[in-house]
Amino acid sequence: MGIPAEWTILIVTLSIAFLLFLTQKVSKKVLSRGKYRKVKESTEAYLYLLPSMVVLAIFVFWPVIYSFILSFYKWDFQNQANPIFIGLKNYTKLFTLKHSIDISFNTAFFNTLLVLMTYIFLMHWIFDIKKIKENTYRKMIISMSLLGIIGVFLSNLLFIAAVIISLIMVFLYTYLSAKKFAYNTNDKLMGRLILFAIVYTISVKIGVVEIINFLNAAKEESDFIKSIWNTSYYVLLSTPITIFLALLIALLLNRKLFGKTVFRTIYFIPFVTSVVAVSLVWQWIFNDNGLLNYILGFFGLQKTLWLKDAKYTIPTVAIISIWKLVGYYSVIFLSGLQNIDKSYYEAAEVDGANTWHQFKFITWPLLSPTTFFILIVSMIGAFKVFSEIFVLYSGMPGPYNNSGLTVVYYIYDKFYSEQRMGEASAAAYVLFGIILMFTFIQIKAGKNKVHYDN
Repeated sequence: MGIPAEWTILIVTLSIAFLLFLTQKVSKKVLSRGKYRKVKESTEAYLYLLPSMVVLAIFVFWPVIYSFILSFYKWDFQNQANPIFIGLKNYTKLFTLKHSIDISFNTAFFNTLLVLMTYIFLMHWIFDIKKIKENTYRKMIISMSLLGIIGVFLSNLLFIAAVIISLIMVFLYTYLSAKKFAYNTNDKLMGRLILFAIVYTISVKIGVVEIINFLNAAKEESDFIKSIWNTSYYVLLSTPITIFLALLIALLLNRKLFGKTVFRTIYFIPFVTSVVAVSLVWQWIFNDNGLLNYILGFFGLQKTLWLKDAKYTIPTVAIISIWKLVGYYSVIFLSGLQNIDKSYYEAAEVDGANTWHQFKFITWPLLSPTTFFILIVSMIGAFKVFSEIFVLYSGMPGPYNNSGLTVVYYIYDKFYSEQRMGEASAAAYVLFGIILMFTFIQIKAGKNKVHYDN
């Protein structure tokens, strides 16, 4: 029988402590007094940190490493004593469809890529054409735009060639613009969003099969893809609304308001309340004869089957999460608002700026670090939604058809119910990769938008 992992970590830790202690004793005889003092301070610091590192190694680092190794093994109830190494099969099994669908992933992928390329071309053309004076580069931008638009109507083989050419031209354009024309990426966000909405709407109207169509069809043939779909829907629905309401409440609480300390406490109470208790209360509110349907009936509206209709599963969970988290994020926003120097607002009032201008040019830019922090934290938390669904639907992933199946619920079901620990570990690391990707995108996008100095 081998040595348990916990004992191995403990033995290694004690060995490190002994080596640090031995290093301190040896350095006293070898090094000068000044260098010895520096080594002594460093050694003592590491020795103080060692107990915490032991706890983290046993309960955090080792489980993370072991679960990653486990994701490459077939370890279920039948192979619990002797796991079988199967490579990437656990990962491929997650995305395997039960039945084939009419939409090809390659076609959907390349169509989506070309729609995005079209958007990028048009965005550069519209926002940067005035900055480029040489006719040669203007022609290149126009040709790039036309290539992206025409590429949508081409066949699959020409799609690949168009994508490669488009990527090369985008790279050349970006490089030359940054090199010679001081390319500026700080375009107006609203204009970009409107342009993207126009391009995407046109692509949908002309029948372009893109990745959303593929996922919409594939989610009915794969539980894991459906869990990603439901989780993404929940994140897109709950995160923006939570941040908007939290900012609005923080702005109200930051004003001279009678009894605002009491209101702060009231808004913060849901966050410290147990998720189980919150979900049970909302289960009663959403019930067929619950409070919400009673209010609807009072106004003469038809009752809604909140907990029995699959299309309301994610919205009901989002409502609970928004209600629970909005107070917590409001307090964080309020802290950021109170750290803004009042002299900025006084100077703005002297210059005749109204409330909207003060918010747009003072509050919002100086609140960007707080907003950036809340955006990342709220997004990561939204991807890990589980407890609300589990309690609200009494241990089931929605009323029917897995309408409330999220990635964390899928991991729980594979690990706890089906005893397939290898597949559960693989799903956990796919979720980790998704969160890491979105976090990286947010960090890169916010690098030039976040101002850390007041």
